[in-house]
Amino acid sequence: MNFAIFPIFLATGAFVGFLAGLLGIGGGFTIVPILVEVFSSQGFARDCIVPMAIGTSSGTIVFTAFSSTRAHHAKGAVDWRVVKAMAPGIVLGSLVGPQIASGLPPSMMAGVFGAFIWWGAWRMVRKRTAVASRQLPGWRGLAAVGAGIGVAAGMVGTGGAFLAVPFMTRCNVRMHTAVATSAAIGIPIAIAATVGFMLAGWGRAGLPQYAVGYVYLPALVGIVFTSTLLAPVGARVAHALPVTKLRYAFATLLFLLGAYMWWKAAHFR
Repeated sequence: MNFAIFPIFLATGAFVGFLAGLLGIGGGFTIVPILVEVFSSQGFARDCIVPMAIGTSSGTIVFTAFSSTRAHHAKGAVDWRVVKAMAPGIVLGSLVGPQIASGLPPSMMAGVFGAFIWWGAWRMVRKRTAVASRQLPGWRGLAAVGAGIGVAAGMVGTGGAFLAVPFMTRCNVRMHTAVATSAAIGIPIAIAATVGFMLAGWGRAGLPQYAVGYVYLPALVGIVFTSTLLAPVGARVAHALPVTKLRYAFATLLFLLGAYMWWKAAHFR
């Protein structure tokens, strides 16, 4: 390992940890493009770069989501009934997602990730009002929604907030509750997806030193160290400030990162 790149992992963790607490996102949309660039510069095997970036991102979200959830729970904002109802579907979907993603060619995988980034950014900025009569479905419906979120989030190494928050707010869940609950469901998503990427890359030829399947431990440690420190700070800010303008700023960043992943997809061909 080139230890000169370790500060990059620390800086990435600080940024995404703050965002996780502030917006209820796992940070994967930001982490993955950065890790793709770092892993490419280090000469990692081309077929391993994108799945390892996504798998490592999933591993970091386990800790980030836990730290963010603890801060939100302290303020009584997490709806644990929703988390429990969605958990079975989430775990199943998050185990399946990595197997689908790791089987795609590098160019397609990068392109799919770029498309998810743009979709997530678009969902952040579009204005859709809640339907007055719409409520959250029963536990079967929530389990099914959880499975869908799990597959998508597991494929791209996120905590699933880009789907969960809009879904809950459309069902008349208060924004702060939706953000906090989304952070909580990110925990089972991230755990299952990390295990899935470890299994998908287990015994794969060409993996770098310190990799466990498609999870790169130095990046995981560096990002986790600073992200867990900054996530509670972001959560406190989320309960003190309106975050609409920050959402627009972050959506702009996501559009740029999505464009980078499409450029990378063309480069992998």
